[in-house]
Amino acid sequence: MISELVVNVESKEMSIAVLEDKSLVELQKEARGVEFVVGDIYLGKVKKLMPGLNAAFIDVGYKKDAFLHYQDLGAHFNTQQKFLKQALGDFKKLPPIQKFQPLPEIDKDGSIGDVLKIGQEVLVQIAKEPISTKGPRLASELSFAGRYIVLIPFGDKVSVSSKIKTAEERARLRQLIQSIKPKNFTVIVRTSAEGKRVAELDHELKTLVKRWEDSVAKLAKAKVPALVYEETGRAVALLRDIYNPSFQNIYVNDEDVYKSIRAYVSLIAPGREDIVHLYTGGLPIFDNFSVTKQIKSLFGRTVTYKSGAYLVIDHTEAMHVIDVNSGNRAKSSDDQEKTAIDVNIAAADEIARQLRLRDMGGIIVIDFIDMHENVNKQKLYEHMTKAMASDRAKHNILPLSKFCLMQITRQRVRPALDVQTSETCPACFGTGVVKPSILFTDSLERKVDCLVNKHHVKKFTLHVHPYVAAYLNKGFFPLSWQWKMKYTHSLRIVPNQSLAFLEYKFYDEEKNELDMKDELEIKG
Repeated sequence: MISELVVNVESKEMSIAVLEDKSLVELQKEARGVEFVVGDIYLGKVKKLMPGLNAAFIDVGYKKDAFLHYQDLGAHFNTQQKFLKQALGDFKKLPPIQKFQPLPEIDKDGSIGDVLKIGQEVLVQIAKEPISTKGPRLASELSFAGRYIVLIPFGDKVSVSSKIKTAEERARLRQLIQSIKPKNFTVIVRTSAEGKRVAELDHELKTLVKRWEDSVAKLAKAKVPALVYEETGRAVALLRDIYNPSFQNIYVNDEDVYKSIRAYVSLIAPGREDIVHLYTGGLPIFDNFSVTKQIKSLFGRTVTYKSGAYLVIDHTEAMHVIDVNSGNRAKSSDDQEKTAIDVNIAAADEIARQLRLRDMGGIIVIDFIDMHENVNKQKLYEHMTKAMASDRAKHNILPLSKFCLMQITRQRVRPALDVQTSETCPACFGTGVVKPSILFTDSLERKVDCLVNKHHVKKFTLHVHPYVAAYLNKGFFPLSWQWKMKYTHSLRIVPNQSLAFLEYKFYDEEKNELDMKDELEIKG
């Protein structure tokens, strides 16, 4: 299987697509400069205690106070608070964490009121991004994740991933980390560390310790609420979690992001940085790799997947509901049971893909086509388990009920991705009345004229629907050439599959969108 990463960086948003054999399996969209990313560390203040929930609400700067449960404080919360109090009081006299005297661990079954007071300042880390009407979920046991290890301040243990199969390798890694680990740090060894040399692990360990020290240094001037550590950029963070030797190419259309990803690949896989490519093609990067078309076909409420069968996906506040329909498959076979198992097996593959693609979390209920034979129900359950084996999110799958319903719980750390595939008409904006379409190119020409002669913009691109682009470029002496001759030779017409039929966008040479919607609209 060939895995590729396509990173589309725009002025307001960054999108990351993971392709397996050219098929879209993961998509992440994020506003550039977005806050409250999982892994960010804040200096917050306790706003409210909730003894009934054994939790507290913390002000970290979000419009809704963040939620911190007692179980997420961490065993070494008292030591961390002692360290924080000294850092905020007299930072110059703060000893390194390696020389800090730890306090006893907090009681596992204690009460939130025993350790927190209203107005108290605390160091917290985003564990879940804000979802729906809820604020972020926090943890006070801080962690710094790397490719091979996870560093946790104020502990003093070494844990090795149970997924490393051989006892000899687990013992080697444990002994190796014990020999290089600084005091008062807990280290969790990840599965990807299997077979790695001491030099690689030591380099990453020192990098993570430096991140902690840089975060502590920010406390000297921090004012609550304050961001003291910002997680790695989303592209790099995703790459850190999913990178494997099967990656053939990583394409990026922004030079700065390209450099950061290339630097990270050279760090975790020396000699393989050449798989990172800066995309400079004329088409939008997602159009070039057929991502846009797959997004439009995969993110609707109805998803067709095989031989006319389809899924209907609905989202509620409490859960996601997926209905499996056979479509015209039912007409082509007299064996109802065989049709049901065939459609359900294919649906399981598509549902596993959709869960990753949309990052659907929480409770998922699937209404499969009814089957009567228990052997088929067990076969479907085993197939779904296998199909979701490559899903990195923690999940639990229950066997089918007698009504052929399957329940799945899947880890949710950020809102499910909801991409609107339906398009509002850009010509009438839903009114049902449009200006004469034959005058559309005249309207575009007037906007080009306005940009060049009124705003003095000489270099820009005009993004239009591929059908419109084809019309502008057709003929022996097409309209696009006429406009170049008449206005500016630096004009480029770019077909963009993400645009609706009569939609258009202007961009300057720095890829910033130029708002021309109100300029010289043709009067109907």
